[in-house]
Amino acid sequence: MISDLLGAYDGQLRGEPAPVVPGVFYERDGPVVRIVGERRGLVTGPRDLGVEGPDLDALIVRQRDYFAARGEAVEWKTRAHDTPADLTGRLARAGFATEDTETVMIARVADGAAAAPAGPPAGVAFREVNAVTDLRRIADMEAEVWGADMGWLADDLAARVAAAPDGLVVLAAEADGRIVASGWLVFRPGTEFASLWGGSTLAAWRGRGIYRALVAERFRLAAERGVRYLQVDASDASRPILARLGFHPVTTTTPYVWTPS
Repeated sequence: MISDLLGAYDGQLRGEPAPVVPGVFYERDGPVVRIVGERRGLVTGPRDLGVEGPDLDALIVRQRDYFAARGEAVEWKTRAHDTPADLTGRLARAGFATEDTETVMIARVADGAAAAPAGPPAGVAFREVNAVTDLRRIADMEAEVWGADMGWLADDLAARVAAAPDGLVVLAAEADGRIVASGWLVFRPGTEFASLWGGSTLAAWRGRGIYRALVAERFRLAAERGVRYLQVDASDASRPILARLGFHPVTTTTPYVWTPS
């Protein structure tokens, strides 16, 4: 099963996506695609880049220098099963630094929708949101969770909702008059996949099943749209919860990030 899930992931989610947000565009450079115009650049490629040695070094430097000329940071998204195996070492020598490794997990929607709990826990209500005021409340909640400025998140979600309202569903979990958790479901046109993003909960509201219920709600929404697979890049904290809901680990992903001085 794992090899089938990984094959679907490599075959469907690692190509060139359709542009969604105005001002964001995609450029291909040999085997990789760079995404330009977001908060920071992103470089991604197929499982096997097909270039090695000095040619791979030159490919890496071109991406770094492209974003350097724009004065922007860039993330090269790596996966543990990619080749050539020395890609990450060459990225490090070119000045890219690692961020936290996450586990790529995939679930079959039909299996997860049947096993996941129904509805939010007592005292909590779920609501689909798209108004800018609500998106800013979500960003404020995320800032409290992560201890960082997340103002960019509200702008990003608002732009995505405006450009493709059918392309994602943003869910807010509300209790005692405030947003205590959130998560969103991003549909991937032309594939059998949708992806889970967000999934943060205020510290005082953890341990009550809100995260699990938000995942379950997104299983339900995905099933309504005929999606076959859900994919998520999972933190160490969320991985065991997702495993109990039918997600399978298929590989890991580590961002390698170059940042201008």
